[in-house]
Amino acid sequence: MAVEKNLGRRCRESPTGSVPGVNTTTMGRTGIEENTMAKYLLLKHYRGAPAPVNDVPMEKWTPEEISAHVQYMRDFAARLEESGEFVESQALVPEGTFVRYDGEGRPPVTDGPFAETKDLIAGWMVIDVDSHERALELAAELSAAPGAGGKPIHEWLELRPFMAEHSTCITE
Repeated sequence: MAVEKNLGRRCRESPTGSVPGVNTTTMGRTGIEENTMAKYLLLKHYRGAPAPVNDVPMEKWTPEEISAHVQYMRDFAARLEESGEFVESQALVPEGTFVRYDGEGRPPVTDGPFAETKDLIAGWMVIDVDSHERALELAAELSAAPGAGGKPIHEWLELRPFMAEHSTCITE
């Protein structure tokens, strides 16, 4: 069976298929050496975390301050794309609905005793790094995104590893 060479790409840059880190030619079933990387979720919170140093809510920022913050996030992600550590990121709008299944023939329940996610999570970034220490380093850097007055926010980010112990990529 032919195995495609990595050609200098990092694990998440597979030229075929949509599953990051898996060569669709082999589907991960070979005795070839594997590189391990750990995926982490960085969660940005609206509320629920300790207050950041620059604690001015985003709705009070000027359009220029918002633009600078968004550009910092884009530049950070672009740098991680170049190093092969970026997987994805998304910002969330405040609107949302909390839904659960309530049994056959019953309408879904759209409220509950829990804090609504839209009140807590502002967005996320998924990274794929060599170590927990690297994940901490990147999370700390991301927390310094500019906020009101162009000063770093120093916001608290929640860093959570993916449940899978590690992700793999096939290399020769």
